[in-house]
Amino acid sequence: MKFKAQDKQNQLIENITVHHLVVGVDIAQDTHVARAVSFRGIALGTPLAFNSHLEGFEQFGR
Repeated sequence: MKFKAQDKQNQLIENITVHHLVVGVDIAQDTHVARAVSFRGIALGTPLAFNSHLEGFEQFGR
């Protein structure tokens, strides 16, 4: 049986528990936006927009 990439992704998602925080980042050419969600997919806080240069990534890290 051939192992599919979707199967691997589903396995990773199934391993997310109440102890995990999921951070998604929408990348763009000039400005990126990050958002934290709970293990259930509930949005937490407000989105963080940061520029796609060194200072922007340092801001995201903080």
